[in-house]
Amino acid sequence: MRHRKKTVKLGRSQAHRDSLLANQVCSLIEHRRIKTTLAKAKATKPLAEKMVTLGKKGDLHSRRIAISYLKHKDIVKKLFTEIAPASADRKGGYTRITKLGARQSDSAPMAYLEWVDYALEVNTEEPAAEVAEKPAKEKKTKAPKTAESSAEGEAEKPAKKPKAAKTEEAPEPEKPAAE
Repeated sequence: MRHRKKTVKLGRSQAHRDSLLANQVCSLIEHRRIKTTLAKAKATKPLAEKMVTLGKKGDLHSRRIAISYLKHKDIVKKLFTEIAPASADRKGGYTRITKLGARQSDSAPMAYLEWVDYALEVNTEEPAAEVAEKPAKEKKTKAPKTAESSAEGEAEKPAKKPKAAKTEEAPEPEKPAAE
């Protein structure tokens, strides 16, 4: 029996599971949002939050612990300089899991794992940029045609002008004035 055994095994050995979770956290730090299965997201969340707690401490010992687990110095640097300061005023709950539904191929439940503070920054910046780039388009609504409206519509339309016959003579190019 597995009483008091909290670890989710994910169908892997301990070494493989530790590497998987460390890589998931590295990807989360690098890309700020990852799409993964719900089980992996739930297993990754506590580790990611522990790494942010280490980053908030900011001392050398915390940095060395983070490097020993994540194995990437540049990722740990990003954690300590960007992610942890953004979450300085939070006391916990640095990550969010958003369920997406079943994956097409094997129906595995999928989810986004993202930083809570990063999602707020992204949502405030994108709409302003979209509005500035795309002008509003006017939509014309068409009324359903009836016998009366089609007769009125024909009467209201101006008669089409016949196209002017093209002349065979080409216009002469302008000559520069001699001074």
